[in-house]
Amino acid sequence: MAASMKAILALEDGTVWQGSAFGARATACGEVCFNTSMTGYQEILTDPSYKAQIVTMTYPHIGNYGVNAVDVESWQPHVSGFVVRELSPVVSNWRADSTLADYLGRHGIPGIAGVDTRALTKRLRVRGALNGLISTEGLAAEEAVARAREWPGLAGVDYVKEVSHRQAFDWDPEDRQSARFRLAFGPHESPEAPPGRASLPPADIPIVAYDFGIKYNILRRLRQHGFRAHVVPAWTPAAEVLRRQPAGVFLSNGPGDPSALPYAVEAISDLIRHGIPLFGICLGHQILGQALGGKTFKLKFGHRGANQPVKDFESGRVEITSQNHGYAVDPKSLPPDVAVNRINLNDQTVEGLRHKTKPIFCVQYHPEASPGPHDSTPLFREFRELIERRG
Repeated sequence: MAASMKAILALEDGTVWQGSAFGARATACGEVCFNTSMTGYQEILTDPSYKAQIVTMTYPHIGNYGVNAVDVESWQPHVSGFVVRELSPVVSNWRADSTLADYLGRHGIPGIAGVDTRALTKRLRVRGALNGLISTEGLAAEEAVARAREWPGLAGVDYVKEVSHRQAFDWDPEDRQSARFRLAFGPHESPEAPPGRASLPPADIPIVAYDFGIKYNILRRLRQHGFRAHVVPAWTPAAEVLRRQPAGVFLSNGPGDPSALPYAVEAISDLIRHGIPLFGICLGHQILGQALGGKTFKLKFGHRGANQPVKDFESGRVEITSQNHGYAVDPKSLPPDVAVNRINLNDQTVEGLRHKTKPIFCVQYHPEASPGPHDSTPLFREFRELIERRG
């Protein structure tokens, strides 16, 4: 798409931004949100948790390292639209396969550059999450605002069924996608640890991973900790999971309103009654919270970025975490046998739960951190240790 073409971003409150179009010639509605990460736009675009959202990057310069075929978190991008302050005119990275604009264009996603993203982010923080419309098709401002107001929003809508894999599969059975990269740091690099992919431990713990919109790096992390993951669709009943006799069950991230997923809550409630070890991340945490008797609520503007501080009450540590969610578990709704063991230090919302007598724990953030810091990677080891203690 020619850089001179115009684009528009309209919010349901009547605010309109004009800018330069990139990506696809298209019009799309979504919940407008912002992400504070400085890098990782490709991983953000392909995170299924962003289904039905128009993502604004607060970092002002986006697109400078392009897009490649490896650093994706699912089979396609899921955002409805993309908003940036400045789109880099140059791609400079040896791994790049294409520009950001070309990538969005191939997948039918509109982008807008030249937006005052600081002003937009401030409006979302003050007013709360707003429905919006992004168009690169010459839509008039009045029509754009009207269509943004007509969009029904995320509340009560099941977007998980649109991003979950339709068929079950085994993750990386030939161990070609999961190994950590090992980089050379200079002349003192050990000959026993050459550059390339690090070796993987034996895959000796079979688990089932529920795909509510799972990120590939979660599956990579599970394999790196010795799990052999069989991934099942979000609507898989507990009986089908139990027939595989897994050592544990993992509950993935995903998009939208957790209260719109009664089938998932029912399945996980059945697994809890069978006493199987459970570990949930993000939407999986919210589903577990409901299955344990709690309720969820919508945050004003959510947590999206790679710098969210979380206090771990059990260790006393503060973790800097990667997050992407617009809902949270209400701590007052939880029964007495469920402990809140982590909170967000910005707004004191629940970031972690642990059952006091059963082998169950979950976190609201992303310990696989793609993109983001690696403070929370040990949670995958904790899941393994929880299973091993049960024999």
